[in-house]
Amino acid sequence: MPDGTQTVVEMRGIVKRFPGVVANAGVDFELRRGEVHALLGENGAGKTTLMKILYGLCLPDAGEIRVHGRPVRIDGPRRAIALGIGMVHQHFMLIPPFTVAENIVLGLEPRRGPAFDLSRARAEVAAISERYGLQVDPDARIETISLGMQQRVEILKALYRQADVLILDEPTAVLTPQEVGELVEIIRRLAASGKSIVFITHKLREVMSVADRVTVLRRGERIGTLRPAETTLEELARMMVGREVALELTKEPATPDGEVLRLRDVSALNDRHLPALRRVSLSVRAGEILGIAGVEGNGQAELVEVIAGLRPITTGEIFLGDRRIDGLGPRRIHELGVAYVPEDRQRRGLILDFSLAENLILVEHRRRPFARGPALDRVAIHRHAERLIAEYDIRAAGTGSKAGALSGGNQQKVVVARALASRPRLLLVSQPTRGLDVGATEFVHRRILTERDRGAAVLLVSLELDELLALSDRIAVIYEGEIVGLFARDEVSEDELGLLMAGGRAKARR
Repeated sequence: MPDGTQTVVEMRGIVKRFPGVVANAGVDFELRRGEVHALLGENGAGKTTLMKILYGLCLPDAGEIRVHGRPVRIDGPRRAIALGIGMVHQHFMLIPPFTVAENIVLGLEPRRGPAFDLSRARAEVAAISERYGLQVDPDARIETISLGMQQRVEILKALYRQADVLILDEPTAVLTPQEVGELVEIIRRLAASGKSIVFITHKLREVMSVADRVTVLRRGERIGTLRPAETTLEELARMMVGREVALELTKEPATPDGEVLRLRDVSALNDRHLPALRRVSLSVRAGEILGIAGVEGNGQAELVEVIAGLRPITTGEIFLGDRRIDGLGPRRIHELGVAYVPEDRQRRGLILDFSLAENLILVEHRRRPFARGPALDRVAIHRHAERLIAEYDIRAAGTGSKAGALSGGNQQKVVVARALASRPRLLLVSQPTRGLDVGATEFVHRRILTERDRGAAVLLVSLELDELLALSDRIAVIYEGEIVGLFARDEVSEDELGLLMAGGRAKARR
């Protein structure tokens, strides 16, 4: 049995400053053998920065780190790995064309003479996979496996390098509900085997289900450390945000008006030229939220892309009001009143090397007040950015900060702020709160409801069933590119949705 009293890592008085921001202000953190220690906090609270210091990706400006009681200087990931510390990042660091085995052993490849010994690599990966109950196919290419399986590969990479301490940075942010349950079981098995795990998150219910202890950070400071059994969701939320947070969303019934969006027998191919949508027909009315439920990879991404003009259709028609829009292109569709929050904020939502101010006007940069003829009005752009930064509590050093320098949650706030600021006729929202903390999630949910209540039509795609059930007025279930169920919110339960998402069939109801 692991010894839960033996201290493995101590961080004392850790300070880290960036231009205009104090990310960590004298933070203390302790990790014991065989425990799951959750690091909880808002976006920009300093959680990831603290763990990047432990993994050697950042050097602290002050403070001390001890590993197994000995003071250490961790000046890079190589030193961290030598000390038995591994990190699984929120955005996976895998090479898509390589196989599972090749990714896991990369940099420590077994050799037969001067040549890479692939058969030995496959055998070693199979052995470590079996040992920790992390079943993977060593020969599968990363580009063909699910995000949940890619995460297993990242964990196996760290275990292959003999990590005793595993840092998991927002590990459930891209997982389906089923994959989250599998990950929790994996974490419990690893802790029972003596591994020590830091679980960086902002999701309160996950903390309560998996953590032995939880440390809360707020604006770079440690607020406290406690056991989940000694606290409540409400207290943790208050510690994170510094105010009372409504964990349950209340809303008025929808009063839908005329049809804004209509799809008729729409089919489309995915990036591999395989069928992604199969004769999809649905509509969204003004003043309602239609939620789309489904396991990732069943056509949700392609659905919003064809509506936004980012992907061609192979059959069918798409109408915005009485105007047919398929084939118009994304710029013209936006000009007609469609705003889009994409699921991948880094690939689709932002230009990471552009400033925060520039990203906040990306789709509006040709219009007044941001443009005067061919020239940009920098003063107007700056004022617009300052307003949205304050309104959405975007944590950044200033309007000139590069989008790539923001935390994942703050990047998401930028994308959401830009879409909602345009006051769209139709709002396409895909994974709107991915990576957001409880306070920011509450805020974004309220803003989406505000858009509905002012008369916008909202199409919401989310892997979070709780989010769909809380926000949606109607819910459609998509499976293998087909709509297999359509319900009023109060007609369907979470269990029924889960059955349909897994391939069960039910007669659609409106």
